[in-house]
Amino acid sequence: MGVLDYLSNFCTVTSTSNKRKPIQTVEVKVKMDCDGCERRVRNAVRSMKGARSVEVNRKQSKVTVTGYVTPNTVLKRVRSTGKGAELWPYVPYNLVSYPYVEKVYDKKAPSGYVRNAPQALPGPNDPTEKYVSLFSDDNPNACSIM
Repeated sequence: MGVLDYLSNFCTVTSTSNKRKPIQTVEVKVKMDCDGCERRVRNAVRSMKGARSVEVNRKQSKVTVTGYVTPNTVLKRVRSTGKGAELWPYVPYNLVSYPYVEKVYDKKAPSGYVRNAPQALPGPNDPTEKYVSLFSDDNPNACSIM
């Protein structure tokens, strides 16, 4: 079998340029005022090659695209409609340790979200994180006094 495998490598034709992109979810912030804006953005993104599902949330000004797409191509397609767009800059409020740090709290953010910023996340040597995990129910080595 070793000789046949070796010879089959010379006979097969493979193309490395047509590798498929990994499936990913891209979230974009787009200012949409009316149904026409929403429809224009949805149709532009839906017609993209590789887009599997498109969700538009006009209340949060958010477009979520799932499929074999890249963030840059989604941004270019949304901007081609004439709308200003940027990658989704927010994270859920409960994932951030310091939500009121400068440049994190944003009044324009949807409810339950704050801006994603490195100073809002705890440092690796932060003592409060160590104490929280010390008395956690998820930690099997936690304090047995409790």
